[in-house]
Amino acid sequence: MVSNSPYSGFGIIVSMKRNTSQRRAIRRALAESGRPLGALEVLEASRPFAPGLGIATVYRNIKALVAGGAVSIVELPGEPPRYEASGKGHHHHFRCEDCSKVYELGGCLGGLKGLLPRGFQMTGHELTLHGRCSACSTCAR
Repeated sequence: MVSNSPYSGFGIIVSMKRNTSQRRAIRRALAESGRPLGALEVLEASRPFAPGLGIATVYRNIKALVAGGAVSIVELPGEPPRYEASGKGHHHHFRCEDCSKVYELGGCLGGLKGLLPRGFQMTGHELTLHGRCSACSTCAR
């Protein structure tokens, strides 16, 4: 499931006005990753752009970026959240069963409404494919 702000309605006010070097590093890491990242992956991907960055700062800035709509949360059942830059439009994900990395898939399957039982109304959907990524497929050979 992808959502823009799970913090709305909880009285949490986070300012997007500050554009610190840490926040810029996190945004850059998410933009350049090409896939959703967990908090520790965000930390590692951001460190080349902000060497002193710590995990608490990553969480604080992700919270602000989500609240401001710049970052979306990617939720997979039973797993910690991952984060991706917002504004990519509707898309789905692939999760590698070996390395646990999640990748973005372009586009969307059509015709899902045809799968519904009579009288059901679809209001949305999320689709996650599972398997092995190209790196893990190569290693398994």
